[in-house]
Amino acid sequence: MIRIAIILGSTRPGRNGEAVARWVHGIAGKRTDAQYELVDIKDFNLPLLDEAVPPSQGKYSQPHTKAWAAKIDSFDGFVFVTPEYNHGTSAALKNAIDFLYKEWNNKAAGFVSYGSAGGCRAVESLRLVMGELMVADVRAQVMLSLFTDFENFSTFKPAAMHERALNTLLDQLLAWSRALRTVRVPQGAPA
Repeated sequence: MIRIAIILGSTRPGRNGEAVARWVHGIAGKRTDAQYELVDIKDFNLPLLDEAVPPSQGKYSQPHTKAWAAKIDSFDGFVFVTPEYNHGTSAALKNAIDFLYKEWNNKAAGFVSYGSAGGCRAVESLRLVMGELMVADVRAQVMLSLFTDFENFSTFKPAAMHERALNTLLDQLLAWSRALRTVRVPQGAPA
């Protein structure tokens, strides 16, 4: 079965992303077309990139990198839940992405973003990063506004239309994840 990680991309105290990621996971959990797992980058305690060898070499020396690599390698696709900070994604998410290389390759990604402009600029920057990592990003996106989808900028109350948008994102993500699995797993080999 296809495995999808819902990656919570903020480590900030009092982060809005936790409620958003749990909402994504709850909706995804109603589906029977894949296994969905919430992955919180905060749980991996990744410092600023501390590997001496570039990730493209796959020679990880730190225990936290090895644990992170094993977790990401186990998935076929990703939903990145990202805030927008200063027209970009969070430094914590970018750092977590930069720790690895081959574990991301030939997989698919979708984005759920939040911020004053719906987090659209954070996703624009992530799409560029995904291209370099050979991750196919889907067109559908969920953009949540701090002004209309959060009460007092902190209590998450998404508009009903966002659930439909999320299901469209997941439909596209699963199609691409299945297709890219054939690139990663040679024909005739066990999946």
